[in-house]
This record gives sequence, structure tokens and C-alpha cells, in this order.
Amino acid sequence: MKPSAEVVIVGGGCVGASVAYHLARRGITDVVLIERERLLATGSTGRNAGGVRHQFSHAANIRLSIESIALLERFEDEVGSPIDFHQDGYLFLLSTPSSVETFQRNVALQRSLGIDVAWLAADDAARLAPGLAVEGVLGATFCQRDGIADPNGVTMGFAKAAQSRGVTIERDTEMTGITIDQGRIAGVETTRGAIATPIVVNAAGPAARAVGRMAGVDVPVDPYRRHIFIAQPPAGAVVPASKIMVIDFESTFYFHREGAGILFGMGDPGEPPTFDTTVRWDFLAQATEVAVARLPALADASISHAWAGLYEMTPDANPIIGPVRERPGLFLINGFSGHGFQHSPAAGRILADLIAGVDPGIDVAPFALERLAAGAAPGERYVV
Repeated sequence: MKPSAEVVIVGGGCVGASVAYHLARRGITDVVLIERERLLATGSTGRNAGGVRHQFSHAANIRLSIESIALLERFEDEVGSPIDFHQDGYLFLLSTPSSVETFQRNVALQRSLGIDVAWLAADDAARLAPGLAVEGVLGATFCQRDGIADPNGVTMGFAKAAQSRGVTIERDTEMTGITIDQGRIAGVETTRGAIATPIVVNAAGPAARAVGRMAGVDVPVDPYRRHIFIAQPPAGAVVPASKIMVIDFESTFYFHREGAGILFGMGDPGEPPTFDTTVRWDFLAQATEVAVARLPALADASISHAWAGLYEMTPDANPIIGPVRERPGLFLINGFSGHGFQHSPAAGRILADLIAGVDPGIDVAPFALERLAAGAAPGERYVV
């Protein structure tokens, strides 16, 4: 392993790989990316549903989506690797007057930023997703350019492109400490030796708080378990043929086509923070009750497999992207609150610019660590 580097990135998911790629594009190639597993993209990146969308409630997140989705659309041409990307749209179902009011306001915001979002009646929503039950739905929104992408393909594409430019990736290597000298970052300790470096990027996903503590910094990120189930509807069942992502906003239940089956999931608002990623099979009954109400074909479906991953949540559900003023040399790219994969292209580029001393061309104040210490600020409302 290299004894020194200009930058060390901790975390080999889509976010860390994106930072490595964008640093290399700016000519910063003396970079070591550390991943504790034997393979990249095996943490939260490898356990998410792959959704990407423009439909957010916070302007800063919409701007991240605009840039990220544009890069995914041209990924093979720019990054050099093909990816699986289906833009069959996101359909949000709204069942309360307050949600309708909120979404009407946010559709106006999205449209003001150039996003083509349609406002639909319940019957129109049902026509977009065959088999969908829309009882109680008061309205819906749909954006065709939203879709489903391949987390592993995107991560490996970024990683391979970074390596081809000289970035070093060390797998099966766990971070054990950060060295501080006169208040600044001076190096890292790993299970395979030490690396002297003036810059550490914390891209550790749900482990962001633990990595921050190694540098004496509290990173306000907590892990929350989210389940995904794959169901196999019986032959002849009416389900969407496309990969349209349907989200019942009130319950957070969502589904989309996955091969011959249906991928679905839902959040559990009563579950406390945890690093436990074992599947809670008792939660399946709760999720199925909602699932069958929205997609009746799931009533007779068998569950072929399931898994759980972790959302890395901040108090306001906006990510933290940027330097830590109290610890020069430490940069954070954490707390995406379930949106890390889809925002990794833009977020990695922004952080690479900040490290390189280049104007990122976007207001980073909504992503600054200091905003959380300053008190309550408007955050992201569309966490699914």
C-alpha cells in the first residue's frame, strides 16, 4: 500500500467512487480510495432500489438531480462504461389534502428549474401503471425523465475510470484511525498500514459518524434500516410492463418492475436507528397490507427474496457536502438520507471542485455542516 497520498477517500460506494473519478478528471490522481469490503458497492450502494428522480422538495436537491441524471444519460460516452438506465418515470400518489398542497407548491418549484413534471388525476395515474389501485388518491405527479439505474454499474464505472487515470483503490482495508497534527489532518491508520495525507474524504455512508469521531468531529448522521422485497406475481397478473416507479407518498410504499417480478419496499417510521441489516420478516406483513391495497396482484405473489439496507439520515434529510472548518483537511460527503446513489454524480463533482479549490458553480450552503449547528432550516420533504 502507498505510504502517502494527496487525498484518501474512505468508502468505496457510489459516492466515494464518484469523488475519486472527479478528482482524477481535475488532474488530482495521487488518491487512495479505501474500502473495507472485498468488493466495491457492497454497502448501502448495493442494497438500494436504484431509483433516480428530479422530484424533490428542496431546490438544492433538484439541482443535484438535474446534473446527476444528465450524467447518467451520457454515462458511457463520458465515463466510459455502459450502464443499465430505464427512464420510465416516477409516479407519486397523494392521498391527503396537505400532501396535495405541498406537491402543488413543489411542482411549481420543479417547473421553475426546468423540470417537466405533470399533475395527474387518479384515473390518469392508473393508466400509466396497469394494475394500480387508486382508491383514495386525490392527485398524482409524474416525471418521465426519472427512472431506475444500476448502482453497481455506476459505481464500477466511476471506479474503473478513476483507476485508469492513476487512482489507487485498496479493498479489504478498514480505516482504524485518523492522525491529527496541530489541528490538521496528517494521515490515516488502516488494517494494512498507515498513509500520510493532508486530506481525508469521509464517504463512509452509514458509518460516517464513526469516521468523523476518529478526527474529533461529530458528523450528525444516523443509520436507519430499510427493507426491499422481490415478489413473483402469478401468471396473468396485471402489473406494469415498464420499470415505472410508483410511490404512495403517505405510506412511503413503492414498487417497480424488476425482471419478471416486482420490487417493493416501505419505511417503518417506528424503528430506531440501527446498523442491523437482517430482514425483519414480521415487517413484511405490515408492508404487504399497504402493497396489496395499491397493487392487488401482490395478494397472490410469492416472495422470492428480500434484503435490508441502511439510509444515512441527517436531521434535515439534506446531505453534508464540504470541508469541516474546525478540522482542516477533512471533507464530508455524507447523510444523503436515501438519495446517495442518485445524487452521487453531482455530489462527487462538487466535492472534487471544493478540494481542488475550484468554484463548484452551485450554492453549497444547504449542504454545509454548519447549517445543522445553526438550528432548524428547511430540509427535504420527499424521503421515501
